[in-house]
Amino acid sequence: MAKEKLVVIQESDLTNNCPECFNQELRLTFYQKHKFNKFFHKITAEVSQELKCKTCESVIYPVKWDNNIENAFNYYQKTVRPEKTSTRFTSLFFILVILFILLIGVGIYLSKDGLPEF
Repeated sequence: MAKEKLVVIQESDLTNNCPECFNQELRLTFYQKHKFNKFFHKITAEVSQELKCKTCESVIYPVKWDNNIENAFNYYQKTVRPEKTSTRFTSLFFILVILFILLIGVGIYLSKDGLPEF
């Protein structure tokens, strides 16, 4: 089963008012999802975001955003440059593929020539 990890790709400080405590210390963070397995490491195209107040530590959901926060969010969303989606295979994957090919080669060799007689 693949493990998933959210990797921070951009953090930005906003000077908008927090809807909870009315302080002007907000942090907007963009994450990109990475999946890990014993056989591969995959970078997905899925990007998520989180808006959090640095003072009261509350997460501010889009329902509570005002127009100023939404305009700032739209600006920073356009500046986000996620990593390219890719899949990298681990060395365990390559070792198993080589062993599988060798096993098939030995099977073909033994089936063509027959079993050696002693």
